[in-house]
Amino acid sequence: MSKADTTDAETDNGVIQSVSGPVVTARDLNARMNDVVYVGDEGLMGEVIEIEGDLTTVQVYEETSGVGPGEPVENTGEPLSVDLGPGVLDAIYDGVQRPLDVLEGKMGSPYLDRGVDAPGIDLEEEWEFEPAVEAGDVVEPGDVVGVVEETVTIDHKVMVPPDYEGGEVVAAEAGSFTVTETVVELDNGEEVSMHQEWPVREARPANDKKTPRTPLVSGQRILDGLFPIAKGGTAAIPGPFGSGKTVTQHQLAKYADADIIVYVGCGERGNEMTEVIEDFPELEDPANGNPLMARTSLIANTSNMPVAARESCIYTGITIAEYYRDMGYDVALMADSTSRWAEAMREISSRLEEMPGEEGYPAYLAARLAQFYERAGYFENINGTEGSVSAIGAVSPPGGDFSEPVTQNTLRIVKTFWALDADLAERRHFPSINWNESYSLYKDQLDPWFEDEVADDWAERRQWAVDVLDEETELQEIVQLVGKDALPDDQQLTLEVARYLREAYLQQNAFHPVDTFCPPEKTYLMLTTIQTFNDEAFDALDAGVPVEEIVDIESAPRINRIGVQEDYEEYVEDLKAEITEELRSLY
Repeated sequence: MSKADTTDAETDNGVIQSVSGPVVTARDLNARMNDVVYVGDEGLMGEVIEIEGDLTTVQVYEETSGVGPGEPVENTGEPLSVDLGPGVLDAIYDGVQRPLDVLEGKMGSPYLDRGVDAPGIDLEEEWEFEPAVEAGDVVEPGDVVGVVEETVTIDHKVMVPPDYEGGEVVAAEAGSFTVTETVVELDNGEEVSMHQEWPVREARPANDKKTPRTPLVSGQRILDGLFPIAKGGTAAIPGPFGSGKTVTQHQLAKYADADIIVYVGCGERGNEMTEVIEDFPELEDPANGNPLMARTSLIANTSNMPVAARESCIYTGITIAEYYRDMGYDVALMADSTSRWAEAMREISSRLEEMPGEEGYPAYLAARLAQFYERAGYFENINGTEGSVSAIGAVSPPGGDFSEPVTQNTLRIVKTFWALDADLAERRHFPSINWNESYSLYKDQLDPWFEDEVADDWAERRQWAVDVLDEETELQEIVQLVGKDALPDDQQLTLEVARYLREAYLQQNAFHPVDTFCPPEKTYLMLTTIQTFNDEAFDALDAGVPVEEIVDIESAPRINRIGVQEDYEEYVEDLKAEITEELRSLY
């Protein structure tokens, strides 16, 4: 909603009574909850968040210094909405969907001035529209009426808006149109264009929410192998400063097998978002060789941007994700981080003088987190297609304390928990996901897919790895007291097998051109190689071979090099044969 859309005829405007940071109180403003308003002489964008008598409280999405009582407040009469249509992909927005490149062009500098505005998509650009319906066809809300090639990767499906009635098609022609021009006319007078608006705080409708049974393959061994997430699933990545939250999010954005990526930088440091903004346009999509940005929409709301816009950027991102879900695409949303979002809610809440909850967060913190994650899922859309939104939120607990409110409330909602560990990060073990604290509740429903597509003993192999790692954790407590040499030979050998699991399987180099992405087939073969070493080593031990000779075989260290092999199938086959031959030659 731009300032040009407002008219005096449709609103009753008010005046500012008081200003407290991003919170402005207006008098005599005839508005409804969540209406967008323009505050002050500069027309700063804001949103109505509280109404009491003739006083209306507004959270402003821009810096309010210099704004004072008596200045006008102009109401649009419409809720905060996003512009949807061709052009959303390969775009970089701020928290309220203002395109940053367009704003930079308007101002001639990379620094945002107050009060500037621009539509979320280019209203003048023409797109080649190819109709999917013809005169006489009957269409309903959500039905696809045509296709536009939005990027080299994604075909944008033009749909009847969900709030239309639908009807019989009167006219539908191919040609070049702007997003606001009518491309399909219906017999009831409704005109369908390529442009939709949708309120960000309202979930787009769907027929049904289904149980997801397909994994979101990430190419990260510890995730796909031990703690998978489903397409349409929810996950949290909590961790202290420097433990690798952002790198993990980047890896997922680059390599997850979703059709569309929506990356929300919510209150993160500017240098981290700069890295994303600079890197993503240069990255090649591993799936097809096209630019990664061709299927990506970035929302950048850095820590130095106004705090209120941070509170809305999560909703902007999830609404864009739902829009592409309605086209039948699988969408992955990365939110980095939900802690900054919660801190923005806390600041707004304190300025409203609301009763604080735990650690000063508002009492509705859990409800807001649940509202966000509940919009993820695997859906049957109203047009009969199926699509998904996977929501992956980073959490930044102060001091790495997982007992703080944001982490704990998130844990009650999400079904996948990837716990980052500062100790692992200090030991240069990346990704520094703690396998003892992490979990996935999707494993049982995803195992049939892995068993059909990769190997029929996928779940069995994974359980073996989990059991070895659990046993290592127990043995390490004894090692701390009496030393490794005091353990029986079989337990010493278990520690050696667990070391290969940790170093070869769980560690992965995000900066190596080959190891940065590991397909499930390679993940499986790496695990079978380690298990081959385990089985043959224990056979040798049972035959009386000293444990020192077993762990010193020349072929075993090659297990650590499987990850960097492009022709891994032949490498693994040869390595298994060498391990077996070398160990059997000892007895």
